[in-house]
This record gives sequence, structure tokens and C-alpha cells, in this order.
Amino acid sequence: MSYLMRCTRAATAALALGFQPAVTPARVDGSIERVATLATARAVHTTTALPSGNLLVAGGMGAGGSSLSTAELIDVSAGTVKAVAPMTQARAGHTATTLPDGRVVLAGGYDGEYLSSVEVFDPARNHFVMMGQLNEGRSGHTATLLPNGTILIVGGVGRGWSFLASAEIFDPVTGRSQPTGPLSVPRESHTATLLTDGRVLVVGGHRGRHEAMEVYASAELYDPATRRFQPVGHLTTARHKHDAVRLSDGRVLVLGGADRTDRRYYATTEVYNPVTASFETGPSMVSTRYKIQGTTVLLASGDVLVASGARQAELLDRGSFTFHAVAGEFPASYFFATATPLSSGDVVIVGGYGPDNQNTGGVWRFRAR
Repeated sequence: MSYLMRCTRAATAALALGFQPAVTPARVDGSIERVATLATARAVHTTTALPSGNLLVAGGMGAGGSSLSTAELIDVSAGTVKAVAPMTQARAGHTATTLPDGRVVLAGGYDGEYLSSVEVFDPARNHFVMMGQLNEGRSGHTATLLPNGTILIVGGVGRGWSFLASAEIFDPVTGRSQPTGPLSVPRESHTATLLTDGRVLVVGGHRGRHEAMEVYASAELYDPATRRFQPVGHLTTARHKHDAVRLSDGRVLVLGGADRTDRRYYATTEVYNPVTASFETGPSMVSTRYKIQGTTVLLASGDVLVASGARQAELLDRGSFTFHAVAGEFPASYFFATATPLSSGDVVIVGGYGPDNQNTGGVWRFRAR
């Protein structure tokens, strides 16, 4: 299919979704600079924006692979970091979901065992309290806030290093979780993206370890109305440890990841069209990237920042639909970092570990210009 045909199809799909064509904006550019340092270097943690504008950094994997219970607050405007009271339980590979009232729900994770506990951070009092339990202990899952205020928890790894096809709906009001789904296959290292119609697109991932690993090209949709998953389309390339982000026109960009050996990383992208329920080849990134889940950010301009997995971040230009590198380099290609958008339009990138398996406490800021 020609580039012109792909552009025409994309425009038609956007109109079908109810979006009006806009004047192509000028190319957004920017740069990245280091602005602070955490007290504890960490990876596989979470970073969440609070109503105050501060960022909550919680848990993750510390030196030697131990799970952390510590948490820190980044004051972005001052460039300072301070400790807050620790979580009720150490956890890495957990999820953090911001509620409409500004509280943060931290679910599951790993601390030597796969956790079912759920706790909440209250920014008014700067502390954590237990909130409830998942039906099943899990780590490496996804958590998606649904329009009704509940949280969809999907897949991951559970007791006995089992790969989970189960899913559940956690209610922050009652602190209870109810089974839903399940997925058509067990998935870890997948992505889950909320669509404009309230459904959730689950893409890729894997089951098994080493020679027994199977990486998926499959995708499925969760419908809150039926509480079921249905298979939908196939990626051109099976991938895990990738990322996905909903674009301003309602489509979903799937990018990067790796094959089953974790030695072949991808610069390729694919775009899911919810109108046709299919994937098309997208533009290639400047760099290959994997272990990047949650570090791709849709900017207010409609451009997309890809913030980790390589020495330089890059931007997808909304107008030309091409990637270009962002000025400024990280000391290493950091994996399992976080990228959190600010109300100003900037993005803060925190932590991760490098190819030498050493964590960083680095805090960097992308400034658009």
C-alpha cells in the first residue's frame, strides 16, 4: 500500500471516529537535561503525577534485585527530591493508577512472592494505607482506569512463575476485586490501551521462559459492557516489552519491543485502527528500543515522545508522521524507566537500569520548544 493510500485511509478513519481535520502544526522539538537525583537508584518502579504538581516515585527494584518499599517525592519546579513514609509493602513490577480525586492506587507486584495486596497513596497526608486485595497475586500486569472509575487488571505472572490469562476489575470505592475476562492466552510484557469508546486494546506480550517462550503477534479487545475479551487483528511482528499509546486521532501506536531471544530489538511500529479493527505498518523509529512500557507520551501538540530504551529520546512528528532524535543524551540506554507528563507539557523521565544492569537515580526533564 502506498504512503498516499495509507494517509488517505488514516484521514477517513479519523473522520469516522468523529475527529475533524486540523491544520498541520509546526514541528515540535525539544531537549532533555538532567534535573535531579533520587536518593535510591531504582528500576521497574512507578512514577505518578500528583495534584500538587509533584511526582510520586514508588517501589521498584533496588541494588541486587531486591524489591523496595521506599518512596520519594520530586518537586519538579525546585528540582529537589525528598523521602516520604514508605509503602506498606515492598513491591516491584506493580502498577500505579491515579484516581480522579488525586489518590494513587498501587496494585500487585513482587517482593519474593507475587502480591495480591493493593494500597493507596493519599497526597493530602503524604502516606500509604492498605486498600484491598486482588483476587490473584500478580506482577508484570497492566492496570487501566475505566470510564466508570474501576481499574482493569490484566495478565502478568503469578504464583509458581505461572503466566496468567486472568483479569479482574478492582473497585477503589469498595476495595474489592471481581474476576472478568479471561484473556484468550496468558500474557506478560503486553500493553493495554484505553480507546476513545471505553474499550481496552491488549497487544502482544509473551508466555513461558527461555526456550519455552512464545511471543505474541495477537491482540484482543476488552469490552466493559460484556466483560469479555475478543481477539482483534494481528501485528505484523510478534513483540513483547514494547509500548503503546493512543494517538490524538484515536488510533493506537505500537512501538519497539523484542523477539523471544531478547537479542533482537525493534525500531518498527504498527498502528491499530479501531474503525477497521486492524494493524498497519507505521513509521520506523530512529533507534531500536525494548523494555520501554509506559515511557511513550502523547504530548498536547499531538506529537509523541519516546523517552527510554536508547541513549537519545525521539519525537514522532504529528504532521509528517516521522520520528526524529531529541537533543541531549542519557548516560546509557535505560530500561524499565518511567516517563510522566507534566501539566506544562514537559515530561519527566526517572530511573531505570542500563546494559550493565546498574540502576540509575537520574531524573531528566524533556522541555518542548
